Amino acid sequence: MVADSDSRIAWHRAQVRRHRETLRRIETAKFTVSENSDSRAVAQAQKTVAELKDKIRQSEQVIAVHDRQARRPLATDLRSLSNIHWSDWNSQGTGPR
Repeated sequence: MVADSDSRIAWHRAQVRRHRETLRRIETAKFTVSENSDSRAVAQAQKTVAELKDKIRQSEQVIAVHDRQARRPLATDLRSLSNIHWSDWNSQGTGPR
């Protein structure tokens, strides 16, 4: 796993992992609870799942924006580096040409 120099992005990545783990536990709990469960508890679980999915989506969007702005070439051979414009190496550059 890559370490993030931006603590905000690191926080979002940790949140995504934590929320996905919570979703897994909720989904697993569905199978261990009987069919005659309290309808309020089922509704609350559905609400929680929807909130977690929304939080995951928001964090993934923040991470995607950061990754697009901070993208670096993965290879360091001359051919790969010759296809990358130097202005693309930072977020203040002129952008893709």
